[in-house]
Amino acid sequence: MQPIFDFFFQQYSDYPTLFIILEIIAVIFGFLSVWYSKQNNILVYPTGIVSTMIFVYLLWQWQLLGDMMINAYYFSMSIYGWYIWTRKVDSEHYTPITSTTKREQIQSVFIFIGTLLFVFAVYEWFDKWNNWTAYVDTITTAIFFVGMWLMAKRKIENWIYWIIGDIISVPLYFYKGLTFTSLQYLVFTIIAIYGYKAWKKNLRNDLRPA
Repeated sequence: MQPIFDFFFQQYSDYPTLFIILEIIAVIFGFLSVWYSKQNNILVYPTGIVSTMIFVYLLWQWQLLGDMMINAYYFSMSIYGWYIWTRKVDSEHYTPITSTTKREQIQSVFIFIGTLLFVFAVYEWFDKWNNWTAYVDTITTAIFFVGMWLMAKRKIENWIYWIIGDIISVPLYFYKGLTFTSLQYLVFTIIAIYGYKAWKKNLRNDLRPA
C-alpha cells in the first residue's frame, strides 16, 4: 500500500502545506464548475472563477506559464460567459445552446493558431523550452482556449475540445507531479462526455417546434 501511495503522492513531500491545501480547494471548485457546466447551470462561472484564481497563483509559483495563461484566460472568459449566459435573446428566453456556425468554426481555427503562436512566443521569451511538456502544454493551451470560448458562447462543440484537452492533460499533469490535478482532469474527461450528451439532448429539445 505504501509504495502505491508514494508513487502517486511522493512529489508532495517537498511542497509547502499551503500549496497542497490550495490545490485541493481549486480542484474541488473545478469539479463543481465542470459539473454545473454539464447541468447547464449558471453556477459554472462563480465556481470556475474561484478555481482559476487559485490555479493562476499556484501555476505562477510552479513556473508553468502555459497552464497559468489557460487559467488566467478562463478567469476572464468566465466573466464574459457569465454575462452571455444571463443575457436574454427576447423577453422570456436566455441565450440557448446552439451549434457553431461556419463563421464560428473559422474563428475557432484562428483562436487555436493564434494561441499556439502566442504561447510559443511566451515560452521563447522566458526560455522555457527545457522539457517536452512545454510543447504539449502549448497544444493543450490552444485546445482549451477554443473550448472555453465556445462554452462562453454556449456552443455544444465546446465539449469536444474539453474531452480532447482533458485526455491529454491526465498523463501530462501526473508527469509534472500534480497528482490531484491529474485526477481532476480524469474526472473532467468523464463529466465532459456526459456533458456533451446532456447538451446534445437539450439542443434537440430546443429545436423541436412549439
